[in-house]
Amino acid sequence: MTSAQRLIALGALSLSLRARRLGPCLAAAAVLLLGLASPARAADPTLTARLDRALKVPHVDPSRTAALAVDLRTGAVVYGRNQSLALIPASNQKLPVVYTALSLLGPGYRFHTEVASWGIRRVDGAVIGDESWFDARRVAPGWKPSFYIGESPPLSALVVDRGRYRGHTSANPPLAAASLFRQALEAKGVRVAGRTRSGVLATVGLPLARDVSEPLADVVRFMGRESDNYTAEVLVKQLGALYAHRGSTAAGVRVMRSTLEAAGVPLAGVRLVDGSGLSRLDRLTASALVALLVAGLADGELRDAFLASLAVAGVDGTLEDRLERRPARGQVIAKTGSTSAASALSGFVRDRYVFAILQNGRPISTYWARLAQDRFATALAAAG
Repeated sequence: MTSAQRLIALGALSLSLRARRLGPCLAAAAVLLLGLASPARAADPTLTARLDRALKVPHVDPSRTAALAVDLRTGAVVYGRNQSLALIPASNQKLPVVYTALSLLGPGYRFHTEVASWGIRRVDGAVIGDESWFDARRVAPGWKPSFYIGESPPLSALVVDRGRYRGHTSANPPLAAASLFRQALEAKGVRVAGRTRSGVLATVGLPLARDVSEPLADVVRFMGRESDNYTAEVLVKQLGALYAHRGSTAAGVRVMRSTLEAAGVPLAGVRLVDGSGLSRLDRLTASALVALLVAGLADGELRDAFLASLAVAGVDGTLEDRLERRPARGQVIAKTGSTSAASALSGFVRDRYVFAILQNGRPISTYWARLAQDRFATALAAAG
């Protein structure tokens, strides 16, 4: 019996999300229990057949397609194909990032950036941009060279305006940030004697100012709905810095894996390498994604923020131009994923179903893969 078949829905956890954050309300009933011996209830064979037909499209290899759909009310696995097959997840990799960040930091967590300077009207020394909170790697493992700047600005612990400086994306984000700060000082009449540079502060100066970010709930909402690669990677490094004593991608993904394991997510075949899903080394399974989604749904402290990170079909984010007609419009909330080698869609349909679809190819046909995903989600919406 697979881990997916051990998903049992018990009790009723009701949820009414504010319309301005999610649109339609989602009433949820699910508790994730793994390792139970009792099988889930039988699925509707008619629905299973419709879902099977939905995935049958040309130019998408069925042997490299994984899908799982579970009825949240009954625990029935309404559809399963290769659900334990480890596949490249593309941006579905961001789902573990959202879950881990919200679980450990909390939806109200805010990032702090401090400015340390002894001078007020004159700075005798230099303006130094210190990025040592993270390591100095600008990309994550397994990225294509074209992903650098093309898909994500250079990674750094000190960045202003996503590294933009003088009309271009700087390859040295802390230096660009320090230069912009110097310009701001001089615009306020503060003279700076030394040159601007990046480096590590040898002494702790008097905190002059502190910038506070938006709450983490808003950060992951933007990251998830818009599938922002840079935000995902910075979150992973922040997790590493806070919980593994090193602000690196490798440290952050170790924290992610431990958090998923603690949540009961089946990790057989799962390989976490980065946060964005740009890496060709990432691997997830449909079983792991469904279990992760249910874990996010079942946790009352992070549930609202977790669900709000998913795009709403036909309404916003990466699903704004997909699933635009009823019954799917506004009823499907999901995380998309797309690279040349992978396409994915995982999320919820109303208060009834949780699902995950992963498709791989060399290359994958984005058009046909998305068509299959949309037909699958629409069939679930029609059945709900």
